[in-house]
Parts: sequence; C-alpha cells; structure tokens
Amino acid sequence: MKRVAALLPVLLIAAVPAHAKVGLNVQSGITDRDDVYVAKGQSVNIRGSATGSAPAVTVSIRSGKRTVLVKPDVKSGAFRVAFKARKSGSYLLRATDGSSSAAVRVNSVLPRAGSGSSGWKVRVLQKGLRDLGFATSTGGRFNGATGRAVNAFRKTNTMKRSTFASRAVFAKVLRGQGGFELRYKKKGSYVEFDWSRQVLALAKDGKVVNAYHASSGTSATPTVFGTFRFYRKQPGRNSLGMVHSNYFIRGYAIHGYKSVPNFPASHGCIRVPVPSSKSIDNQLSLGQTIYVYR
Repeated sequence: MKRVAALLPVLLIAAVPAHAKVGLNVQSGITDRDDVYVAKGQSVNIRGSATGSAPAVTVSIRSGKRTVLVKPDVKSGAFRVAFKARKSGSYLLRATDGSSSAAVRVNSVLPRAGSGSSGWKVRVLQKGLRDLGFATSTGGRFNGATGRAVNAFRKTNTMKRSTFASRAVFAKVLRGQGGFELRYKKKGSYVEFDWSRQVLALAKDGKVVNAYHASSGTSATPTVFGTFRFYRKQPGRNSLGMVHSNYFIRGYAIHGYKSVPNFPASHGCIRVPVPSSKSIDNQLSLGQTIYVYR
C-alpha cells in the first residue's frame, strides 16, 4: 500500500468503466445513525469494495485541516485501509475510483455518561453494552436499566463497582471489549453465576445472551457451588419478599429482591434487581442447568 500526505485530496485518477461503484464499511467502533464512533487512540479498520475492471481507488482521510491520501491495493474487488484516531474529533473518509465515490464520518470520542444523560453518547453506550451481552435499555436515555448494565460491565471487568459510565468504560465498550467470558461452552440454554464477580449470565449455545448485576450469600450464609438444574418456579412476590423465584437446589433460588448491593448480602440465594426479575424469569425453564462457581 502506498501512502501520500497532502493538504488537499486532489489526484489524477485513471478512468474506469461507467458502471464501477465504490463502497466503504467501517469495521471498528459503534455506528449510531449515520456516524461511526470510536475511542480516542483506537485503531480504525475499513473494508472497501470496488467494482469494475481493475479500478484504481484512492481513499482520503481528513481530520481538521490535514488530509492523508491512501492508494490501497484492490484485489478481487475489495480493499482495506487502517488508521489510528489519535485525536478527538471527526475524521471524514472518502473513497473514489474516478466515476463513483463513497464517504463515511468517524468520530473519535471518549465521553462520560450517568443518570440523566441522553443523546448519542448514551445510544452508543447502550448499543455497545447490548452487543457485548449486557441486559440494558435502549433509546438514548440513561435510566436505571442502563446503570445496572454499566455496573454489571464494571463487575465483569473487575472495575470499581458503580452505575456511572466513565471514560474507561467507554474506552472498552467502543472497542468491543469487556464482555462476560463464559466458563462453559455448551449447546442449548443454560446459566452461569460467577461468585467472584457477582455477575449472572444467561447463555445459549456458548454465547452470552444477557448478563446481570447480582448478589449472592454472605460468608455466614454462603451460596452453594456446583452444577444444578432448576426444579421449581414461584411467580410473583412471596412472604419473604422474593420476586419471581427460580429454585435450583433446596431453598436456593435466583430471585428479585429490593436490595441488591455490590457485595454478597443474601441468605444464600442469588439476588437480582426487581426490575430485572421478570425478564430473567421468562428466560429460565425447569430442567435448565445452572453452573455456580467462584
């Protein structure tokens, strides 16, 4: 690949057939509406397509007043371009083959978001968390469900436990990093609870479907470890304040509860926030396996 720096993207390009067409697809970051967002300092990978007979493609990467021109090798109608988003701000990428062009904007960001935040940064956060398997709300408003997903993400990555999405959280999410790694790769639907991180993961065919903030038994009333199967479902709220309970051995269950702190606090059950309990209950079935481990 030849790389030429210039102030203006003006090049003489060989003529190509009239039916030729160029396309760009950014492989990095998170797309929101018409823009792509990446973390400041992130490497950005672009795949392009070019039809026609041996098209000569030029890609310009413009940031502020500076433009870099790249002439990628086109093989079998495809090409690749990469750059590093070293500074905050927008990068405008444009590919042309002389008869057609395609453009995309890549935004290098490192925001923060918390309760009450809204807009593009929350939409990007929610989409990134969802893509990583964390149960979150969508729509661009930072509500309780988003905060719980952020906390589950933080716990999964042994970060300080909080519902606030810091720059460090965004840096991982924008790179597609920090998902819950399953210990077991199994066919079908099953559940894992990682006691060390206090995170509950619902899985299917070896992939996380939804991961949740949870709290297990204290040292005085510990949660049992092992492999179990759900044998009883108790919908609604019982006399102990347990909501939508799913029992896996004796009186031990996954259930919603009014208090789900960031540390082991139950009498042995696996507590989840009440707003999450109905969704979790709907995803669990009798006979389904749960792995509880430290």
